[in-house]
Amino acid sequence: MAHTDQTMRRVLRREIAGTIGLLTDEHDFRAMRRYRTFAFDDHTAYLEQVEDLLRTRASQGTHTTVALFDPEEYAAFCAATGIDPDTPASRTRFTAELAATGPAVPYEGQPLTDLLPELIDEAVRQATRAYATHLLARLGTCATCGEDIGHAAFARASHLLLRILDTAPPGTRHLVCSVSGAPETLLSALHATEDTEGVTELDETDALEFTTVLALGLATHSPGGLVMRTTAPGTPDRVYGWRLRGYGLKPLTAGEVFDAYCTDVESGDLISPESNVDYCEPPDLGDEHPGPGHHHH
Repeated sequence: MAHTDQTMRRVLRREIAGTIGLLTDEHDFRAMRRYRTFAFDDHTAYLEQVEDLLRTRASQGTHTTVALFDPEEYAAFCAATGIDPDTPASRTRFTAELAATGPAVPYEGQPLTDLLPELIDEAVRQATRAYATHLLARLGTCATCGEDIGHAAFARASHLLLRILDTAPPGTRHLVCSVSGAPETLLSALHATEDTEGVTELDETDALEFTTVLALGLATHSPGGLVMRTTAPGTPDRVYGWRLRGYGLKPLTAGEVFDAYCTDVESGDLISPESNVDYCEPPDLGDEHPGPGHHHH
């Protein structure tokens, strides 16, 4: 057994370039087994080997990024670049490409069982962002004023997000925006914290995605909503929100927020409200001006 372990490790090491392309599920793993040079035959054992390797690299002070390896994208990449998919070198080349563009998370010593959902979340976020961006870009220019509708909506969404963060009580804010429209509902979450000076800190990539989803909702006048929960020491959490209406946001009443929060999205069943949470009306965003070109988009 020791012998095969060493061989496996050598095989793995040859396939790695600072980034590991991880086959997250059984289905993807099976798809790779059609390549003769892919040396693994059991997904669970493969995951254990990868985890071992990550730990070893970390203990040697080597930084590793774990990227989502998608066999279909890999096959397409090999076809497009004219390389043979059945070689470790091709897999390494694709993985290096993934490091730059694909969904990836840094390995920080967490168990693979924690890292996998993170990686899949990241993939979903990236797909949401790409999809929303694509839909926004397709809206074209406004027939009456010639303005790029997607750009205008993005500027409008950025303005609204800033107002929401500016008017929020101090503390940690967690925002969720959902836009239900054709062909599917898009969800985006954003986490914002405040430093000691009261400066808001947020992840730029998440903020970009959140703004894009909100912009899409505004531009297409889709039904949707935005709910925020703020948490600060010594006070109850506050929950309030808006529904997307026209080119802006219409405050939800405390009752509507309560309903939104206390209904199970999947089943429609009521969930009991949490204690120590205030369901309240949002502060005034002071936003009477709906932004450029709103009368005809």
